[in-house]
Amino acid sequence: MNIRKTAYRYLPLFCILMICTLQLKAQSGDCYFKDTLFRIDFGNERNVQEFNLRSLGSYQRGYNNCPEDGYYSYSSQTSNCFNGDWITLVEDHTLNDIGGKMFFVNANPNAATFFIATLSGFKTNTTYEFGVWMMNLCKINGGCSPLPPNIQITLQTPDGRKVGSFQTGRVSSSANPNWKKYFAFFTTPADVTTLNLKMEDLTNGGCGNDFTMDDITFRECYKKEPPPPPVVETKPVVVAPKPVVREPVPEQLKKDPVAVNKIPVKETPVVLKEVTKIKPVNITLPKVLLTRENPVIKTIQTEPAVMRVELYDNGQIDGDTVSIYH
Repeated sequence: MNIRKTAYRYLPLFCILMICTLQLKAQSGDCYFKDTLFRIDFGNERNVQEFNLRSLGSYQRGYNNCPEDGYYSYSSQTSNCFNGDWITLVEDHTLNDIGGKMFFVNANPNAATFFIATLSGFKTNTTYEFGVWMMNLCKINGGCSPLPPNIQITLQTPDGRKVGSFQTGRVSSSANPNWKKYFAFFTTPADVTTLNLKMEDLTNGGCGNDFTMDDITFRECYKKEPPPPPVVETKPVVVAPKPVVREPVPEQLKKDPVAVNKIPVKETPVVLKEVTKIKPVNITLPKVLLTRENPVIKTIQTEPAVMRVELYDNGQIDGDTVSIYH
C-alpha cells in the first residue's frame, strides 16, 4: 500500500502508522486523470453542501467559526479562535470559490468517527484516487502541547466489505496556513458501484487536536499508454565491389597483338531478327570529347564475321576512353 502526503515532515512515523489493508493497483505516475467523479467542497454561502451526520454518536453540529470540543461545523473562515491558538483563515481551499465553506472539527475527548458519507456512481473493477486536503488548525507554538490528529479513512461496500483503509499519519501543525493533500489509490470490486466513506480521528481530544478539511475528491485512474519505441536511424551499408580477377594475357598477344585473330573462336549461330528502323538521334557530346585529341592507335582488318576484342587496363580511374568502330 502506498499513500503520499505533500509537504509532510514526519515521514518515519508516517510510514510506521500506515495500514497495509489497501492493495493499491496504481501509482500516480502510472495514471492520468481527465475527470473527477466526486468533489466534496462543502459548498459556499449560496450553494450549501452539508451532510447529515446525526448518526455520529460522539460529535454534534456546531454553528460558529470556532466549534467546541466534540463539535463540527461548516464555515468559510476563522478569527481569533481560543485566544488566538487557532490559525486565522480568511478563505477555504477551493479555488475561485467566493465565500466557500470548509469542514471544521474540534476533536472529541475520545477518538471517534467524525464524518460519514454514502457515494454512488463508481464503476466496477476500476482504479480511483481518493484525495483530501487537510490542515491542523492549532498553531505550532500555541498554548497547547501538540496533539496532532491522525485520521483513519475507510471505504466499505454497503454490506460491510472493506475496499480500502489507510491512515494519514500525524497532521502536523504550523505557524501559518498550510494545506496538505493526502491521497491513495483503490480498486472497486466487480459487483459494487456504491461505497461508504468513513473518517475517524484516532487521537484522543484535548488541547491541540483540531483540524479542517476541504475538497474531497475521487478521480478515475486512466492508464498511460506506453511510449512509442525510439526511432533508430540506420546508415546505408556500403558494400565494396568484388575485385575483378583478370586472366593473364597470353605471351603470344604480348609479343604480337595481331595474333588475336589466330585464337580459335567458337562460332555461335546468330539468329537474325527483324530490324526496326530507328530515327537518328542528335546527341550533344561533352566539350571535353570535342576538344581533346582522339588518336587512332591501330586499324585491324579481319575476314571472319565474328571476332573477339579484349581490352586491358591498369585498373585506375583516370578518365580513359576507348572507342571501337566496326
